[in-house]
Amino acid sequence: MNALTLPDVAAQSSQQAIALEWVGMCGIASPVLIDGQRLSAKIDAGVNLKDATARGIHMSRLYLALDMLETENLTPALLRRLLQRFLDSHQGLSDKAYVRIHSDLLLKRPALVSPLAGWKSYPVTLEASLKNGMFHVELKILVSYSSTCPCSAALARQLIQQQFIDDFANQALQHADVLAWLGSPKGIVATPHSQRSSADLSIILDHQYPCLPLKNIIDNAESSLGTAVQTAVKRADEQAFALANGQNLMFCEDAARRLNTALQKTTGVNAFKLKVTHAESLHSHDAVAESFWNWEAP
Repeated sequence: MNALTLPDVAAQSSQQAIALEWVGMCGIASPVLIDGQRLSAKIDAGVNLKDATARGIHMSRLYLALDMLETENLTPALLRRLLQRFLDSHQGLSDKAYVRIHSDLLLKRPALVSPLAGWKSYPVTLEASLKNGMFHVELKILVSYSSTCPCSAALARQLIQQQFIDDFANQALQHADVLAWLGSPKGIVATPHSQRSSADLSIILDHQYPCLPLKNIIDNAESSLGTAVQTAVKRADEQAFALANGQNLMFCEDAARRLNTALQKTTGVNAFKLKVTHAESLHSHDAVAESFWNWEAP
């Protein structure tokens, strides 16, 4: 029996001559290497279809090209090589290539005071494109932190002052009396409200930078805010965290400005846009601020 040639329906011409901007696959499961850390990722890979009469692309060629992400650290240079491989495998069909990589970077973070440490997860997305020889790479990171409202803190201090007046009006006080009052529930009658907050960072990287400055970006962002959420803690760490919140009172506007200043000083960052969200504990809505630097839509 003669072997039959397998049919290639995708090689047939389309009955509708329309070019397509993006054709490919979404949600491909694959490991990736980030700073030597092997992480699980979901990848979207695609190219355009400039040949308006072509029925389809070679999706298996895109899929197989992703193998290079398993053995090499993710860098701008590696992403460019990957996208060029997409295009080389689709000569005549495509002149634009795209890849989007979703993962969670794990960093071990020390407690504020005690010797404890724990792992924190940072959602990370890398988006890269190669269009007519122009390479673009964008990094997205989500950083969580705590924020204490300056207005709420001022109002709480006023209530404490009033309670002090009510309890000790026209009395001669001893140091021990004041110390005992400050340590009692009756003394601290009000506390400011805090909320878990988040910073969505979208960063245009210098594509000639030799690595992905993920940890440096995260470290600089958390340092500028001063109240990154914690992992393993003891009571001494929780107390230190309360102190950090008290010394870093922030409206969402304050947080956005701090992050803007920190990111402008971070090596490898060419441009960025950021959005901070304070999930209000007073209101049912959120407080939000955005900031941009050198940002232009690709």
